Amino acid sequence: ITEVGPEAAKKSNWKVGDQVCALLGGGGYAQYANIPYDMLMPIPENCSLTEAAALPEAFATAYLNLFIEGKAKAGDTLLMPGGNSGLASVTIRMAKAFGLRVITTVRGAEKKAAIADLGADLIVDTKSEDLAAVLQQELDAGRGVDIAIDCVGGESVGKYLHCLNKGARWIMIAALAGTLTEIDLKNIYVRNVRIIGSTLRSRTPAVKAQILAEL
Repeated sequence: ITEVGPEAAKKSNWKVGDQVCALLGGGGYAQYANIPYDMLMPIPENCSLTEAAALPEAFATAYLNLFIEGKAKAGDTLLMPGGNSGLASVTIRMAKAFGLRVITTVRGAEKKAAIADLGADLIVDTKSEDLAAVLQQELDAGRGVDIAIDCVGGESVGKYLHCLNKGARWIMIAALAGTLTEIDLKNIYVRNVRIIGSTLRSRTPAVKAQILAEL
């Protein structure tokens, strides 16, 4: 921080010289940025400035969808498709830190090996395994999915909804594999499954500030 405005000085403890990272709507590649005081986070002691630049957007997205939209708690099972994505690398570790069981997916044995250190309890290779069948096996074994955070989407999504625990939350944050799927609506109301659309960027400044404060 090189300068603190009057409102920030009155309402926060930030001071010139503090090392911080920030959640920005844009302008992050500039040499200087004018940032509301409640969009800042302190840099963890074990992080460099470069590493910390990656924290706010990814960790705020993971936190929003796990704990605000997903209502996650210890013992829940999370499905995180696309386990080799940057967001998954954050979300899986965050979920494990808070006591969740995690299922994730990749396409190919090489990608499966590459994410082994993330700590997911089950990695499904959708090139050789049927995710719907795996989810049904998990449900039958008493380990059904409570929360899904889905940035993949695609036509297969509708096949998965009847393989979730009752009251599960399927949170759509993107649809990299396609935006259309066919859903049997009976699977929604009989199992009380909720399909939730969620993006961080569209949230109000007050909600973003809440997320950063809790982080």
